Amino acid sequence: MKKNNLKIISIGLITGLINGLFGSGGGTIIVPTMIFLLGIDDHKAHATAIAVILPLTIISTIIYYRQNIIKYDVAFTVAIGGIAGSFIGSNLLNKVPTNILRKIFGSFMIFAAIRLLMK
Repeated sequence: MKKNNLKIISIGLITGLINGLFGSGGGTIIVPTMIFLLGIDDHKAHATAIAVILPLTIISTIIYYRQNIIKYDVAFTVAIGGIAGSFIGSNLLNKVPTNILRKIFGSFMIFAAIRLLMK
């Protein structure tokens, strides 16, 4: 196996672990690693992360379903807004300059980290 493939699989393993454990990982782990470790363009890293999230989410959802720990009323209601937001966001992605995209993404990550640490 090529060294780069091993690195990519390792990124996937860590992302899947974090996704299953914390319910995140696609954006918080994959985007920065693709940009800084793999040298992928920011816009492509964000788009690729979304493609990676789908299979991770399906597997995690099946396991959570079997464990009966999903709040379906909340999940379906959030999904309605999420579908609309993802349509808007994916159409805006290539219109946002890289430097602005990084600042927005970094700000969301810092804000989320501070909120989690304050609880």
